[in-house]
This record gives sequence, C-alpha cells and structure tokens, in this order.
Amino acid sequence: MATTRSNTKPLKTVKPIAPIAQRLKVTWLIWLVYRLLGLPIFISFFNPSSPDIVGGIAWQALWLVPALILTPWILRGRSPYALLISSMFTLVYLGASGVVLFTRIYGSSWAEIAVYLADFLLLLAINIWLFILLKRLPSMNNVVKKPRQ
Repeated sequence: MATTRSNTKPLKTVKPIAPIAQRLKVTWLIWLVYRLLGLPIFISFFNPSSPDIVGGIAWQALWLVPALILTPWILRGRSPYALLISSMFTLVYLGASGVVLFTRIYGSSWAEIAVYLADFLLLLAINIWLFILLKRLPSMNNVVKKPRQ
C-alpha cells in the first residue's frame, strides 16, 4: 500500500508591516516631544517646589541622547538588527520610567503621578509596536541580500 505524501507546507499569511511601522513612528515622536518638553513643563507646573523648566529640558535632552541616536532607525523601521538594538534601549527606558513612576506614587500629587504614568504608557506602547514589527519583519537568518548597484 502506497500513500502519497505532500511535502508542501501551508503558506504563512504575510501581515502588513506599514501600519505597525507608522504607529511606531507616531508613538516614538510623541514620546520624544513629551519627554523633552511636556514632562519638564508639567512637572514644573504640578510640583509644589516648581523646578526650573529650562533645567528640566536640559536634563531630559541629556537623558534622551541614546534615544535621539536611535531615532533614524526607528523612523525607517526596516532593519531588524537596528530595531532589536532599539528595543533593548527602549526596554531600559521603560524600566527606568517604571521605577520613577513607582517612587513618585509615594508622596506626589495625583497630577504628577499622571505625568509619569503617561510617559510609562507611551514607552510601553513603543515597546509593543517594536515587538510586533520585529515579528513581522523578514527573518534575520538565512537571508541572501542582493548586491547594491
């Protein structure tokens, strides 16, 4: 008795990359502007000690140097290697933001907690979009690249 076997595998449906890349770009740019300008302005407004806005913006700009270096990779959204490195950095930012949020819960006003919560949620959304995009991009293994002309 002979049986026939089919060596064909079911085709995987290719999910679109463009909508996730667009969401990542928009969320990334919103987070950068919020972190650089919004956070120091809101904290200065809601914190009773009224910290200096210019000093806060300078501090955030210094803190955002790695994120600003990653920005071109995030905006292109095509290189799996670059996005993997970006994902590692954004996970560090997410962890730091979570720690700041956790420490602010004890002794800060609700408005100040909401400012840090917005930062945490934006970073969480960035990491979610990065993970989804990395899953949808072509595999990094066994890829034969065409030579550039």
